[in-house]
Amino acid sequence: MIQKYSWGDPIATDAILSDIPTSSGSPAFGQIDAADGFRYSYALDPDDIVFGLGEANRGINKRGFLYTSFCTDDPIHTEEKVSLYGAHNLIIVSGKENFGLFFDYPGALTFDIGYSHMDNMEIRCEDADLDLYVITGEDAYDITRQFRRMIGKSYIPPRFAFGYGQSRWGYKTREDFETVVSRYREHHIPLDLLYMDIDYMDDYKDFTVNTENFPDFEAFTAQMKKQGIHLIPIIDAGVKIEEGYDVYEEGIAGGYFCRQENGEPFEACVWPGLTHLPDFLDPEARKWFGSRYKRLLDAGIEGFWNDMNEPAIFYSPKGRDDLLSYLDGYGDEKNAFDHEELHARVHGLTNSPKDYRDFYHDVNGKKIRHDKVHNLYGSNMTRAASEAFARYAPDKRILMFSRSSYIGMHRYGGIWMGDNRSWWSHLLLNLKMLPSLNMCGFLYIGADLGGFGADTTEDLLLRWLALGVFTPLMRNHSALGTREQECYRFDHIEDFRHIISIRYRLIPYLYSEYLKAAQNDDMYFKPLAFVYPEDRSARRVEDQLMLGNEIMIAPVYTQNAVGRYVYLPEEMKFIKFLPDGRLYEEILEKGHHFVEIALNEVPLFIRKDKKIPLVDPAEYVSALDMDTLTFIGYTDAVYELADTENSDDD
Repeated sequence: MIQKYSWGDPIATDAILSDIPTSSGSPAFGQIDAADGFRYSYALDPDDIVFGLGEANRGINKRGFLYTSFCTDDPIHTEEKVSLYGAHNLIIVSGKENFGLFFDYPGALTFDIGYSHMDNMEIRCEDADLDLYVITGEDAYDITRQFRRMIGKSYIPPRFAFGYGQSRWGYKTREDFETVVSRYREHHIPLDLLYMDIDYMDDYKDFTVNTENFPDFEAFTAQMKKQGIHLIPIIDAGVKIEEGYDVYEEGIAGGYFCRQENGEPFEACVWPGLTHLPDFLDPEARKWFGSRYKRLLDAGIEGFWNDMNEPAIFYSPKGRDDLLSYLDGYGDEKNAFDHEELHARVHGLTNSPKDYRDFYHDVNGKKIRHDKVHNLYGSNMTRAASEAFARYAPDKRILMFSRSSYIGMHRYGGIWMGDNRSWWSHLLLNLKMLPSLNMCGFLYIGADLGGFGADTTEDLLLRWLALGVFTPLMRNHSALGTREQECYRFDHIEDFRHIISIRYRLIPYLYSEYLKAAQNDDMYFKPLAFVYPEDRSARRVEDQLMLGNEIMIAPVYTQNAVGRYVYLPEEMKFIKFLPDGRLYEEILEKGHHFVEIALNEVPLFIRKDKKIPLVDPAEYVSALDMDTLTFIGYTDAVYELADTENSDDD
């Protein structure tokens, strides 16, 4: 059952598609105080688990910490960080009582889940202008499926988007990309996608290509596609302020940029220097910005990733001038700096709350300050692209994923988990985010395998790839100035070839399960607690996930480990893909087991009386031969592939 409660004057977010009437009175669970801002409180039972929050720090069970939904460009995801790139305001309490809460509020919203007081949950925000949806059901899984039906169908990518992708900030020229492709093909490591970070552009200007480095971009994309490679360029949120740049001039002429209170377009410095921010909350501005993707679609591009759309702001001219004025006041040793204040002022230039309060959006003819709708910005950038694809390529699936998101954006594209680090802890964090994002509708998801920032190691990348085998988005991405981490750069190239080849052997199964989840408002990844709700041990497992309806994954995420402990809630068949091409198969009884897993092995567990399909590997998705289809698992089981009609554009 779903009930809706409203306070004040909520801002429409388009997160919910279902028409749910507003209820009178108060929710059955918890206490509401809307006298000064908004506060929801609920006394937690000792055995309660709190699921949800999508892209958030820490574990699958969100108890014991503080989280703030406020889309934030912060690449250092250490344990104390309370905000990441997405804002997904769904929580599900599972225990003594079972209910879900979706707070449809696009500004900053804080979830104190047993942080200030261990046995109390409090959700609060500044303004009492929001809709609250209360969902009751049999268990957390039932509540999740009800919520998924409320928010609409999840985005379905083209089948090639399940291929392996290589990316690095620093590829600049045609020769850089050709070298990557030739080295992968030389070593017969499968590859389908090659990502183009900001250096492909002309001076970091959106929807441009550096013609010196790419003299005939359309011919280049065609050449790549003949080799089974799809080029996927980045698009940033900020539009460079430059006379003669057509996107800038169109934006000014159409009034499509966010404005200050005085009516002047707001200025923010990001990669191109000073930029204007398109007002993605304005349907006309969305339509205009979306139309710009056509330039690259016409050049043969079939996928994009949207970035810097929290929006990220390096600094604003006003913030810079305030800092310089402060520095001018401390010109001699007698007038020494307050170092704490200096540190705060310098670091406060980036993504400043003051800047977010300094510009406005046009929302249905009403001027609304950005910080009040901050969490909708990146989602509506991706919506602009998706709506454009429907206009310009209605019969084709275009790959699209974003860094920033709000619930509802799952209908328009996927997400990647942002600028992680080459840390073992981030491999585990990647694993734990997956089911939480699925609860919020985001199915096409993945992290930067090997880590984006810092220097990876061969063993970390191999272990991360063994998890990435199962994530819909399987991309190796790294930052400028870090160790180069293309798979052919390491000592044991054959191990990388083997692990990535397993991904291609599994694509018929993985893509089929993805389609089933998208079409049936279901989850691709589930916590064990969702499948085995009566099993107390399964309810507490956070480092193993159910995938689809047939398998469990339990990746190794610890340095120097030769294997790991697993808990099986039922009898399962333990499968390892061995480097010589053979399969290791062993039936394990319900209970706790230690399983050995070498660096060059990919493990999975097939549930009792289930089986899954495999095909022979290929070097790109469209070369997979379905005539080689075989099955592994329990021999008497039945498996049906999803109907892939109109889902495969290869």
